[in-house]
Amino acid sequence: MNANPAAAERPGRLILLTTSHRVAPGLLSWPAWQALRTADAVLCADPAHPQLPYLREAGITVEAAAPGGRALLERTAGGRTVVVIPPGDGDPALTDELAALAGSGRVAMPDLELLPASYDVPGARLLDLVTVLDRLRRECPWTRERTGQSLVKYLIEEAYELVEAIEQDDRAAYREELGDVLLQVVFHARIAQDDPDEPFSIDDVAAGIVDKLIRRHPHVFGDESAETPEEVKAHWLRTKAAEKQRESATDGVPLDQPALALAAALTARARTAGLDVPLPAPTATDPGDRLLALAAAAEAAGTDPEAALRAAARRYRAALRAAEDARRPRG
Repeated sequence: MNANPAAAERPGRLILLTTSHRVAPGLLSWPAWQALRTADAVLCADPAHPQLPYLREAGITVEAAAPGGRALLERTAGGRTVVVIPPGDGDPALTDELAALAGSGRVAMPDLELLPASYDVPGARLLDLVTVLDRLRRECPWTRERTGQSLVKYLIEEAYELVEAIEQDDRAAYREELGDVLLQVVFHARIAQDDPDEPFSIDDVAAGIVDKLIRRHPHVFGDESAETPEEVKAHWLRTKAAEKQRESATDGVPLDQPALALAAALTARARTAGLDVPLPAPTATDPGDRLLALAAAAEAAGTDPEAALRAAARRYRAALRAAEDARRPRG
C-alpha cells in the first residue's frame, strides 16, 4: 500500500525530446540537458541513435525501451519525469496514441511536453541535398554515369527556366526552378569530387565564393567605405581586376553566351575601361552591325537587351495566339 497517496496521485511529466540530424550529435540545448539530467528515466528505442554515445559520456543512463502510451503513463505515475528520445523522424504512432488517451477523458494524463533539443540553423537543409545526391551518385546508375560535360545542357535549360519564372513573377515556379539550378551546382560539385587528378567538393565551392564575397566587399568586411551602389561596383571591379590580372578589358566575357548579351557585355566593358572604340556603322546589308548598335544603345540606357527582346517576343507570341483564337470557328 502506498504510504503517500497524494504523491501517488500527483501527475508526472512526459517529455518527448526531438533532435535534428542536421546538427552534430551532442550539441543539445541547455533545457534539453537539464531535462535529461533531472529525469527519473530516459528511454530510447533505437540502440544506434547518434545521441546515445554523448549522453552516456555525460553520465546519463538511457534505457533501450519503446513502451506504448499506456505504459508511459504508468511510468510517470507519482510525479515521475520520463524523457523519451524518438527516432530521428519522430514517432507518430506514439504521439497519436497519447493524443487519443488525452482525448478520451478516462485516464489521468501527465504533463506532456515536446522539447526540441537541437534546431536547424538557416541553410541546414542544404545538408540533406548533399546527402541525397551523394547516395544517388553511389546507387543510381544514371546519376553515377553523369559527367560535367553531359550535364551542361541541363544547366543551361534550368537557368533559362529560372529566368522565365523570374520575369513572369511566378513565385511557385521561382522557388522550384531555384531548386533545380541549386541541384545542378551540387551535382557538378559531387562529380568533381570523384576526379582522380583535381578533385574538389561542394565545401570547396562554398568556401571559394565566401572568400570572394569577403574580398570584394571591403566596405563591409574591411576598412574601406562605399555609400552608393556605384561605389560598391567600383570596389568589385577594382578587386576583380587585381585578382584576375587580365590583359584585356574583354577577358572573362564568355563568347558562348547569347549574342545580344555578348554584345551588351562587350560594349559595357569598353565603356567601363574608357575605350573610345566606335561601333561598326550599321549597313543595310549587315543586320549584325545593326543589332550590335541596338544592343549597345540598350545597355547604355540601363536596359538588358536579352530581357527586352524576350519580353517583346512574349508579346508577339501572345498576339499570334490571339490571332489563332480569332480564326477558329465559334461554337
